[in-house]
Amino acid sequence: MTQQAAEVAKRRTFAIISHPDAGKTTITEKLLLMGKAISIAGTVKSRKSDRHATSDWMEMEKQRGISITTSVMQFPYREHMINLLDTPGHEDFSEDTYRTLTAVDSALMVLDGGKGVEPRTIALMDVCRLRDTPIVSFINKLDRDIRDPIELLDEIEAVLKIKAAPITWPIGCYRDFKGVYHLADDYIIVYTAGHGHERTETKIIEKLDSDEARAHLGDEYDRFVEQLELVQGACHEFNQQEFIDGQLTPVFFGTALGNFGVDHVLDAVVNWAPKPLARVANERTVEPAEEKFSGFVFKIQANMDPKHRDRIAFMRICSGRYDKGMKMRHVRLGKDVRIGDALTFFSSEREQLEEAYAGDIIGLHNHGTIQIGDTFTEGEALGFTGIPHFAPELFRRVRLKDPLKSKQLRQGLQQLAEEGATQVFFPQRSNDIILGAVGVLQFDVVASRLKEEYKVECAYEPITVWSARWIDCADKKKLEEFENKAVENLAVDGGGHLTYLAPTRVNLALMEERWPDVKFRATREHH
Repeated sequence: MTQQAAEVAKRRTFAIISHPDAGKTTITEKLLLMGKAISIAGTVKSRKSDRHATSDWMEMEKQRGISITTSVMQFPYREHMINLLDTPGHEDFSEDTYRTLTAVDSALMVLDGGKGVEPRTIALMDVCRLRDTPIVSFINKLDRDIRDPIELLDEIEAVLKIKAAPITWPIGCYRDFKGVYHLADDYIIVYTAGHGHERTETKIIEKLDSDEARAHLGDEYDRFVEQLELVQGACHEFNQQEFIDGQLTPVFFGTALGNFGVDHVLDAVVNWAPKPLARVANERTVEPAEEKFSGFVFKIQANMDPKHRDRIAFMRICSGRYDKGMKMRHVRLGKDVRIGDALTFFSSEREQLEEAYAGDIIGLHNHGTIQIGDTFTEGEALGFTGIPHFAPELFRRVRLKDPLKSKQLRQGLQQLAEEGATQVFFPQRSNDIILGAVGVLQFDVVASRLKEEYKVECAYEPITVWSARWIDCADKKKLEEFENKAVENLAVDGGGHLTYLAPTRVNLALMEERWPDVKFRATREHH
């Protein structure tokens, strides 16, 4: 095995997906604690302490205690190198979150044990399905009251359409939470409260059929054994291949806040989740062990460092290795660039990088020339696929407070749209500017960043747009006819692509019926 192949085999690149407040930021911190990347976990959102969660940055995030931007953290664990992509978990998040899922090989789904499957989780799972991403599940908050665990598994199967195979099973919950039982290996991991902020040795009781186990469970013992028989009879067994194919999810129980059960999840990612996978480009399939470097940009983030007005392009390496100072071809521009200052991330601690391998995420300084979906290689003309724009779900008309600043407004909106969290549309029939986003918070983010970074103040007005669809039509004559008829609702997006802004769901359905030769697309590949 070459050194490069060995390095690739060590990599595990995954993202965490969850509904807001299911405990995602907490579990992120505990994973970092496992990887010894931090020695004490920052208590998340604690208004009293100044030590904010390690993975939340940008002023607005610090104020609101939510992770708006996708941060990337790399840390070693059990002789492996973990690349963890944190995704915005707030009520509101953005297209960034969807696109982050195109850059990982597996995902960890965190569910609140008291609430079960929630809407945002469903939306994220739909994106994972586009690539059959393997999913590990963690049912969180067992130190509180939770719903019946069997009911939770049924809900995962019914709502998310994926088989659920419990690996551990909870012994009680809330004040009676005594730990979890490992179904396949027949041992109990004992829960002791009060160790949320540090790594501790866990106490293990071998065999459920033992005096020690009976003493630990007390009066609950017989009932627990009965419940287990039911579980083992009714639930799926773990199957590695079905997991890799995205058809089955192993389920773990625990409490992230109490730092219990998180290590089982990380072990599952190391033991079962795939190492970096091959990626499809328009020209061919690229294998991670290939010698030549290639990678694609899935996210652009402005001002991670208020001291520098810079933008960082996040790139997933698909093959070969990055060496400091190497020359790369920026395929879309056909230009060779020398990259001497790529960054590796530990949240806001940015470090210069000497080398990186397939599966790693690196940051490139971007002075406005890099776009989402761009491919970098050692010369080969490749274009990786599957890095889409998603149709926004919310729309606002942008109103400028100072009419003399319309040039700055357009420039600011275009640049912010290039980062991919919002999209800007210019209707053909008016001078309006329409902003589209996947979550409400993005509108606040854009307004505050326009003010801080571009010195432009704007306000928003409601507008009757239900959704946007990118227009595609092979027949030029038909397209022209369509453009003349639909001009009232047509716009051009920030990238110059023709877009139909549908005022209602019914209107869109009618248009699709009336114009069978015109394709109304809900996603658009980056080209």
